[in-house]
Amino acid sequence: MPSLKWTSHADLAIRKKATVGREEYLDYMTFQRNDRPLFTEIFGPLVGLKEEWEEQGATPEELDFSAFPYRCESRGHIPVCTGRIGGCKEEALEENDIYRIWRDGIGRTMKIIKGVATLPLPLSFPVKKWDDWRKIKPWYEFSQERLAGDWESTARRFQLEDKVVCVSIPGGFDEPRQLLGEEGLCIAYYDQPDLVHDIVNTLCDTAFRVLEKVSASVQIDALFVHEDMAGKSGPLAGPAQIREFIAPYYRRIWNLLRDRGARLFDQDSDGDMNPVIDVFLESGVNCMHPMEPAAGMDIVNIRRKYGARLAFYGGIDKHVLRKSREDIVRELEYKVPPMIKTGGCVLGLDHRIPRGTSLDNYRFYIRKMWEMMQD
Repeated sequence: MPSLKWTSHADLAIRKKATVGREEYLDYMTFQRNDRPLFTEIFGPLVGLKEEWEEQGATPEELDFSAFPYRCESRGHIPVCTGRIGGCKEEALEENDIYRIWRDGIGRTMKIIKGVATLPLPLSFPVKKWDDWRKIKPWYEFSQERLAGDWESTARRFQLEDKVVCVSIPGGFDEPRQLLGEEGLCIAYYDQPDLVHDIVNTLCDTAFRVLEKVSASVQIDALFVHEDMAGKSGPLAGPAQIREFIAPYYRRIWNLLRDRGARLFDQDSDGDMNPVIDVFLESGVNCMHPMEPAAGMDIVNIRRKYGARLAFYGGIDKHVLRKSREDIVRELEYKVPPMIKTGGCVLGLDHRIPRGTSLDNYRFYIRKMWEMMQD
């Protein structure tokens, strides 16, 4: 393995040229029109892939992905804050050639393995009981600071630039998980439900107050929420927990924005979300990504089951690109034609492109995708 030159999220950021306007994208993703299929790269490469491609002769434009043609929208995120403001001062704890350990802004002990990951692994969490939460609750409560800055003119500029105007909220599962840990949160659903309710209600009240102000002044097109609440074996919260703890939060925020013209409520979660798609649809979600095939998220079957109730993007198996060209063709022939026919799906790989994906295979994948989209 060559020495690593690109190790952070910023290093791995990709450049895409938007060729789809705001109205076309919103109409396409809400099944109002299907003039032409859409195609994107959601995340870009994993750590180490760019070094492999450089050795294989990639151009600078291929390394930043600007060489590859996609058909996708441009987004603009309104600069207001619905999540945490404030926190602890970060503190370095230990570092060597293999890993780094530090205390982060919410008081977690974090560890990252160098040259392998861009996301750290939490080793401890700040909330175990009510007193812990009360100490940090002010970080999540509403203040005018959340609306500081020239967000209004920024949002209007996005509209003039034909961008999809976006806002986001903290995850109803993800943010409590950051505070309690996955195991701690799942136990707290049963042992400390009032604590979980108070955390989520605080998130909800703050997001509502921020977005009520914003949506009264400018048009919001899309609401985003990051959850990452599932693995290959399924989600870490089931329909009962979602209906009790998360759905009221989602519905309150989405009802506000939908009634003021928002059109997409997009949830980001890896893993097998099949057992909870129905309850999230009840909660207002109408778009999901990245739809991981390795976790059972088969976009052909999901489209057959849910039809125009659920849009999505992603869904093409990233691991297939490390196999033969015949395997790539087989994957695309199964998924691309039904998605072209029905719309409401921006075709793309289901997550970051893994090491071992050859540059030639990625070039072939791009060419084949365009051939199929232009047939």
